[in-house]
Amino acid sequence: MPNADLAAQRALLKLADTDRRADSAAHQRAALPELGVIADGSKRAVELREKVALGDAEIGDIDSAGRKLDGEIESVRSRAARDEDRLASGSASPKEMESLQREVESLARRQASLEDDSLELMERRENADAGVNAVRGELTALTREIDAATVRRNDQWSDIDDELSRLALQRAVVAQAIPDDVMAIYERMRGAGKVAAAAMRGEQCGGCGMSLDRASLEEIRSAAADFVSRCPECSTLLVRNS
Repeated sequence: MPNADLAAQRALLKLADTDRRADSAAHQRAALPELGVIADGSKRAVELREKVALGDAEIGDIDSAGRKLDGEIESVRSRAARDEDRLASGSASPKEMESLQREVESLARRQASLEDDSLELMERRENADAGVNAVRGELTALTREIDAATVRRNDQWSDIDDELSRLALQRAVVAQAIPDDVMAIYERMRGAGKVAAAAMRGEQCGGCGMSLDRASLEEIRSAAADFVSRCPECSTLLVRNS
């Protein structure tokens, strides 16, 4: 095992504490509630924009059908007006007058039917317009919510990033006091996701919390002061005189 004087071992504990705080800050950064609000809100916003687009397309189709229907109604009215003018003039033969009368009646029924269709289209457009406006209102409110969450997230990220930068500088300074071979073991443990260094707490390992057996305790206690011990259970670097 490598050796490190008492100052270096205490620096090892400070390094472990610095890394724990950095890990906690990084976890906090990645787990802000605002991130969920932004992610879920953005997904919902996409769905709402699609609904608005579909609603606008439906309104466009209704308007197109309405213009076509208006044209048909106007054509029927014009034709009926011409027939009525001929009837009023009395210039047609009796047979033609009878035919014109039947056509005027037919055109009146056609006009009434077209106007009913037009009213139905108007109702459909009102409903479609109300639906799209409701979705737009929801989208506007959701956008404000996302924007507010984004501001809060950015503010918190700024604070956390400042803390991470400070801890990174502190880590660099503390690491200089630790021998390279001890740092190599520490980094290897940390890279494996384990507690890399901890203080002895009586008969317990400060890393895993396990009570050491008598033989392990005797071995650790009898070792030289600069000997860097390791927990027999979790392999954490143990500092005895913290």
